[in-house]
Amino acid sequence: MGIMLDLDLKKCTACGACAIACMDQNDIDTEKGIRPFRTVFDWEKRGCGENAEYVHISIACMHCTDAPCVTACPCACIRKDAETGLTIYDNASCIGCHSCAMACPFGIPAFNEEGRMQKCDGCAVRVRHGLEPACVKVCPSRALHLVHTGEVEELDASRSLEKAGEAVLKVQV
Repeated sequence: MGIMLDLDLKKCTACGACAIACMDQNDIDTEKGIRPFRTVFDWEKRGCGENAEYVHISIACMHCTDAPCVTACPCACIRKDAETGLTIYDNASCIGCHSCAMACPFGIPAFNEEGRMQKCDGCAVRVRHGLEPACVKVCPSRALHLVHTGEVEELDASRSLEKAGEAVLKVQV
């Protein structure tokens, strides 16, 4: 089974509820300098200055199908979960070499105060129990939602009917 976290950029309001839910779910203490697993930012779509058009993007680990961080980790701390397809990790055996961070094209892996890697795991435990990831559950505009990889083509077809120039970002988890 594979799942994807779909982000509809037209619906995201950059409220940050997803990032807060992620921090709560994973006990992230930003006052200790720990970077949140999910970040919300504005991306300039076109134009500049006063005339710029922006979209809001909520981003975390992309859970790549062929995740370079998995291949790069010399300790096998990072792996693909056979049940969900999520890229999960066990930082207890992490040696803090940063190979995963250097291999990740999105700069996602972060390191805690002990120097061990940590990142979004797609709320794998929640997903295995039939629940949505915390970020999806709290999104007030329903910009984030979980889809099975088999549903992607149907989603793409419905979105292709939208007018040209509108952006939708799909992130595989």
